[in-house]
Amino acid sequence: MSARICVLETDILVPELAELYDGYGAMFVRLFEQVPEQVECTVYNVVEGHYPPDDARFDAYLVTGSKADSFGEEPWIQRLKTYVQQRYEQGDKLLGICFGHQLLALALGGVAERAKGGWGIGVQRFEVAQGFSWQQPPLENVTLIVSHQDQVTALPPAAQCLASSDYCPNAAFVMGDQVLCFQGHPEFVAEYANRLLVRRQSVFSAEQYETAVSSLEQPHQGALIAQWMVNFVAAPRS
Repeated sequence: MSARICVLETDILVPELAELYDGYGAMFVRLFEQVPEQVECTVYNVVEGHYPPDDARFDAYLVTGSKADSFGEEPWIQRLKTYVQQRYEQGDKLLGICFGHQLLALALGGVAERAKGGWGIGVQRFEVAQGFSWQQPPLENVTLIVSHQDQVTALPPAAQCLASSDYCPNAAFVMGDQVLCFQGHPEFVAEYANRLLVRRQSVFSAEQYETAVSSLEQPHQGALIAQWMVNFVAAPRS
């Protein structure tokens, strides 16, 4: 089994982080290298206006995380929202992570906004709904690195909640066999998440910061979510 994934990269890392981690597209390339299937990722930075040519064919389109707000009015965000709506209408499979999770929810009829509970940071645990054939290996809960101050507060009409916590009730959602989104970051490694925390330390309380930094010592299951995404992409359409 193999999968061709178009990665729609929605951020440009600051130089000191780009030197070490390249960008979110490269992070997903490294993430999918952890699954046994062959995954070919082609990255297009949509902030810079890059999109695949009209004749390109992919098994799925993945929208990455970003420091931007999914509900922002910037032209590149509006263009991306229109693009994923068109891809959905054409029947393409769509994946969303963090900003991408929120933007796809918005584009398909849901609501995303500032979280009333403030920032979600560090490693967090989510309860997972069961019942899908692509959830292999199956889990009742999952731990992921998170870094967000916005979240999906109302799912699209056709969506089903897949994962939740008290802080983030709509931490993941699925729409039939076409859309799969996660608020957490399966592509993050603890070192990168820690560097983000250091850069943003002034916006957190001392207790929030220390708790989040300490949580990064816990294992997280990003590789498992990568496997679920590949299984979802490869699953036959109903």
